[in-house]
Amino acid sequence: MSVLVFAESSEGKYKKTNFEATSYGKKVAELLNTNLVVLTINPGDTATLSNYGAEKILKVSGDKLATFNAKAYADVVVQAVEKENATVVVLDANANSLYLAPLVAANLQAGYASNVVSLPEINPFSVKRKAFSNKALNHTEIKTECKIIGLAKNSFGLVENKVSSVEEDFSPTLNDADFSIKSTSIDKTTGKVTIADADIVVSGGRGLKGPENWGMIEELADVLGAATACSKPVSDLGWRPHSEHVGQTGKPVASNLYIAVGISGAIQHLAGVNSSKVKVVINSDPEAPFFKAADYGIVGDAFEVVPKLIEKLKEFKAQNA
Repeated sequence: MSVLVFAESSEGKYKKTNFEATSYGKKVAELLNTNLVVLTINPGDTATLSNYGAEKILKVSGDKLATFNAKAYADVVVQAVEKENATVVVLDANANSLYLAPLVAANLQAGYASNVVSLPEINPFSVKRKAFSNKALNHTEIKTECKIIGLAKNSFGLVENKVSSVEEDFSPTLNDADFSIKSTSIDKTTGKVTIADADIVVSGGRGLKGPENWGMIEELADVLGAATACSKPVSDLGWRPHSEHVGQTGKPVASNLYIAVGISGAIQHLAGVNSSKVKVVINSDPEAPFFKAADYGIVGDAFEVVPKLIEKLKEFKAQNA
């Protein structure tokens, strides 16, 4: 019996969500009095996984698996589960896992709980999950022999637990049917922090009045080492690319800090960002709905507030360099 975590490397590197899933998996393994196995495809620096409790690391390599393929990756995970007799599988919070988890669950006839925010209760095995666009929590009991957990981003955190890892090359059996769907091209954002990886997100809305004013959003993000984002109306107007649209109908955000500039806070937007730990709102309208959901709010003109904030942050960084 074991707990298995799938850690997907990206260009030879692991993301924070991989380490969070590994930290979580280690704790689950301790609760079940068993060991933690981490499966990785086209592995990066596997030593970093051992810092978070990976006692055994299964390494899968191959040119065919260089690009994410849900069907093929699911087959690899299933075979690893069977090899290691894993009773719990932990997947991190990323777009690929949302494709992967249902396929793994169907192949293993396993119960799958997504958006999990707590460690499981063991007898019976149950987890706490976010529901109804993060507005409620429910408790889900998983009764199948094998259980699959989709861990919500930023719900458990990173817990360093350095162990000596045993690494093993693993060669699963794959067939042509696994590659019936092929990727013809992949476009990636380069040179800046992405929304999915960011601990801090700076987002702008229609209060900025036009795309020509977006420079201050980018400057604030640059000072903070943050990703830039926008509300749906902004992307619909063509001010910013749709890849930056966050909210219920865009990309979900679960950052440590979310700064909303000139965004009123429509219910769809709030549903997509309320998993962020700290929310700061800058808006000239004191009645903006976002203030009710914010941890901190500034009522003021963004064109006055943001430049002053940037100035103070630069001063702080210079003094603490």
